[in-house]
Amino acid sequence: MTDRLWRALRAGGLQNISLIGALIGVLALFGYLNPNYLSWSNIAVIGQTVTIAGLLAVVQTAVIICGGIDISVGSQAGLAAVVSSMVFAATGDGLANGSSLIAVLVALAVGAVCGVVNGVIIVYGRVNAIIATLAMLAAYKGIAQLLSGGRAQGYVLGDDLFIFIARGSILGLPSMVWILLAVALAVHMLLKLTDIGRNMYAIGGNSIAARLAGININRYIIAVYALVGVVAALAGIILAARTGSGQPTAGSEGLELKAITAAFLGGCAIAGGRGGIGGTLLAVAVLGALENGLIVVGVNPFWQNVAQGLLLVVAVVIQQRRTGERAVGLPG
Repeated sequence: MTDRLWRALRAGGLQNISLIGALIGVLALFGYLNPNYLSWSNIAVIGQTVTIAGLLAVVQTAVIICGGIDISVGSQAGLAAVVSSMVFAATGDGLANGSSLIAVLVALAVGAVCGVVNGVIIVYGRVNAIIATLAMLAAYKGIAQLLSGGRAQGYVLGDDLFIFIARGSILGLPSMVWILLAVALAVHMLLKLTDIGRNMYAIGGNSIAARLAGININRYIIAVYALVGVVAALAGIILAARTGSGQPTAGSEGLELKAITAAFLGGCAIAGGRGGIGGTLLAVAVLGALENGLIVVGVNPFWQNVAQGLLLVVAVVIQQRRTGERAVGLPG
């Protein structure tokens, strides 16, 4: 019994317990410094502010488990924000005639295409995932700026669907938080309860063995990047709803770094084959609570970037020590 418990903790439970402790510590510290920090209204604000990064972190977890990474998620979100706003403006004036649904579907389709393009470049172009998605980050950002002329596009808050996404609530929680939880649950079930998920772990753990076992690795890699694109587009739609229009630079506020930091803090191994959605969500909560707390107590916002960068380094170091990986470029 003791051995089974220890193995469970080693498999990720200990990581999650550490994150829960960190979250409690952050909440207690900033709650002591500013009692308003723990008010329900501020907790709801934290939930809203972490939704975008949370969505990207969830799918970043999936792609890292599969042995990849996607640095272009922020620019994909920005492109989807522009596309959804432009399509909404071009097709009508609201949910009554279906224009908002059309805008959402077109934006999601654009995200899927972006993801497939990333996957094809990586699989058939044999380009390293970091290099490929870094290049496409610039490309998607450029496309968004070309489509929009570098200006905000459309005004979507005249529509009931976008208003509900931006300002609605269910059982006291903002609707966008429910969207995050629904996506997280769906991806968790995909990873843990299906053969697809088990194959993704196998590919990330040992791609050669997975190929010998008959798994179509190329198809899986392209599919997981398509999933990333769809969820990144969903994040872009929420961005458009929050700001009221499609901003071509909406996804360029370091969202990629936030998503990657949360994935590694949550237990993903840099080489793939390890990680889970529960840990990632806890890491998102810790990062969101820390960021909001620094704002509430009046710390210079630039220190948030410093803290985030240091947390990413710490997360990667911990994972490398835990899995016995070496940093790239070090001698054996």
